[in-house]
Amino acid sequence: MTASDRYPATLLVLFSIWFVVLGVAPHYRQDWLLENLLVLLIVPLLIGTYRRLRFSNLAYTGIFAFLVLHEVGAHHTYSLVPYDAWAAQLTGGTVSDWFGLERNHFDRLVHFSYGICFAPVTLELFEAKAPPKGVWRFVLPLAFMNSHAVLYETLEWVATAVFGGDLGAAYLGTQGDVFDAQKDMALAFTGSVIALAWLLLRRRRGSSSAPGSSASASARGA
Repeated sequence: MTASDRYPATLLVLFSIWFVVLGVAPHYRQDWLLENLLVLLIVPLLIGTYRRLRFSNLAYTGIFAFLVLHEVGAHHTYSLVPYDAWAAQLTGGTVSDWFGLERNHFDRLVHFSYGICFAPVTLELFEAKAPPKGVWRFVLPLAFMNSHAVLYETLEWVATAVFGGDLGAAYLGTQGDVFDAQKDMALAFTGSVIALAWLLLRRRRGSSSAPGSSASASARGA
């Protein structure tokens, strides 16, 4: 193993441990299995394509952070993640009281985190396989990421229609909100916009300040 391989390998080991620990006695085993179907596809895919498509450490960190949050939701079921109880133990108050929340919003956090966490890997994927130019460097990754949000909400609907009952309700997790799918997609979109804008601005600033760039040359001339 080379030095550059150690960081993603460490993240893989840490996530594997987290996955196993939270896979022990989840609140609702059938829902845990449904929630992890995509994980069991994504992680092997990343491992299998690692030599052909090596992402940055930032991208792997984003994937790791998202999957860690996802496993918390899968363990408890998203609508029952006890963040209020955790906050009460630490501070004596609850998140719901602080922000006036009337439902469990852990699912909202994870959808927003998807937009943030998967922006680096999406940007790098396009640069490696279909490099866009100009404004399309922002538009295409954004559209690609948000197509996933639509696809995931569609899969939730299909799973709910197929399984129905308590399992379908637990997996869908609307908590009585008729606009749950739209809000989830809007949060994923917002996270994507923020993260992609930051990444592209950061790269633009880095390239403009790099030695040999026109900006650097002007600065030296001044």
